[in-house]
Amino acid sequence: MNPHAKLIISLSLITGTTITISSNHWIMAWTGLEINTLAIIPLISKSHHPRAIEASIKYFLTQSAASALILFSSMINAWSTGQWDITQLNNPVSCLMMTMAIAIKLGLAPFHFWFPEVLQGSSLTTALLLSTLMKLPPTILLLLTSQSLNPSLLTLLAISSAVLGGWMGLNQTQTRKILAFSSISHLGWMIVIIIYNPKLTLLTFIIYTTLTSAVFLSLNQSKILKLSTMLISWTKTPMLNATLMLTLLSLAGLPPLTGFMPKWLIIQELTKQEMTPTATIITLLSLLGLFFYLRLAYHSTITLPPNTSNHMKLWYTNKTPNTSTAILTTLSTLLLPLSPLIITMT
Repeated sequence: MNPHAKLIISLSLITGTTITISSNHWIMAWTGLEINTLAIIPLISKSHHPRAIEASIKYFLTQSAASALILFSSMINAWSTGQWDITQLNNPVSCLMMTMAIAIKLGLAPFHFWFPEVLQGSSLTTALLLSTLMKLPPTILLLLTSQSLNPSLLTLLAISSAVLGGWMGLNQTQTRKILAFSSISHLGWMIVIIIYNPKLTLLTFIIYTTLTSAVFLSLNQSKILKLSTMLISWTKTPMLNATLMLTLLSLAGLPPLTGFMPKWLIIQELTKQEMTPTATIITLLSLLGLFFYLRLAYHSTITLPPNTSNHMKLWYTNKTPNTSTAILTTLSTLLLPLSPLIITMT
């Protein structure tokens, strides 16, 4: 891609995200979401592959529908209350439509069908942006309107996301689709607690972004797109392949790794709010995701010599992980001892 085009797209993504997370007017927030949508589409379709074109069309249609719902619900709220302030979402119909629109934006179940297909048609770096940066503005909108939303509806969305994110990821062999369903499952954990402790939702999102960025950057450096390729990836970057296993186990939420911290805090908060059944259900549903995380970790450690006819022979080339991957991997595995400090800050 042309460097000037990359610069314009990067600036547009930063500008759109900044406008949305810093605005208190629905029209400005909607404008930032539209800038983000228009900026990411060229990155999805830049390979000119039919699957990439299909993914960009699906992304455009779903995001356009969600943006129209956001605009329509904010207009209904302004009509009934006389104000466009994001935090003053008082109309019940507007609350319901806004929840549905943001669920489509985030890819929450049952509005998740577009997300795995779009990630599968994108490159690993674009899939990283779709899984992290593009989810920040809708998450901030949910945080700003959390006091007006329906707790039962959010709990239903959270549990259904945890079910479908774990269940549908079991039989996947493409790493991008596995990480897409992983994202859906993690969003369920974020949504279930957003009304009771919005700061904890933001902390969970930050930790999820760190873990997912480390996994995507590791897969991108090793050029791993499916599980069978992961079996022979040790010949290119053996050290990165070893740390990838720890990052995947951290993403699964196993102690003593970083990914255990948000799940521990969310279960603790749900118990304080006398939502023990919800905490029990979502904890048991996390076992579904644990299965395919363990399968990924198994494929990254149980190695095979690259002597099959299905794959090109890839030999060790003395590559070292770049600095950003090393930092993110370290944070993804070693932050759990800082939990008391983080709890105090939140």
